Amino acid sequence: MPELEQELNKFIRDIPDFPKPGVIFKDITPLLQNADAFCKAIEWMTEPYLQNPVDYVLGVESRGFVFAAAAAYRLKTGIIPVRKPGKLPWKTLEASYALEYGTDRLQIHQDAIKPGQKVLIVDDVMATGGTAAATAKLVRELGGDIVEACFLIELDFLHGRDKLKDIPLRTLVHY
Repeated sequence: MPELEQELNKFIRDIPDFPKPGVIFKDITPLLQNADAFCKAIEWMTEPYLQNPVDYVLGVESRGFVFAAAAAYRLKTGIIPVRKPGKLPWKTLEASYALEYGTDRLQIHQDAIKPGQKVLIVDDVMATGGTAAATAKLVRELGGDIVEACFLIELDFLHGRDKLKDIPLRTLVHY
């Protein structure tokens, strides 16, 4: 485990049986509360784009907003929110994705991205890859170029990368 991954792992705690029995939730609240750990995570997420700029950082509801906003600030870009249905006030595009039991949907404003604009997708956790794949679909429908999808945590045992084979991915902490 690389040094930064080990260091940040100390600030991620396991919460058994949340949100339902059998699930071990990775709680990032301690990392968010620690200024040094949070800043190091944001620096890692943004470092490649200080010299190779992107047009937007896209954040996925809801904890992804925290990381995306900080990344956009550091990169001096705008942030684009991707939200659950009914939370964006303008005309939207929508993509569905599979959950363990059923489906869910995400939306983006129809005018959020212009064709050819470079987008960095940022979220806190990649699990099954469904959310990231739906987000990528929305970006592509608007003509955006996905430079990378970047995650604080990846749950490797759920094989989310399999749904995102055509997108460059980076993750800081693996489980």
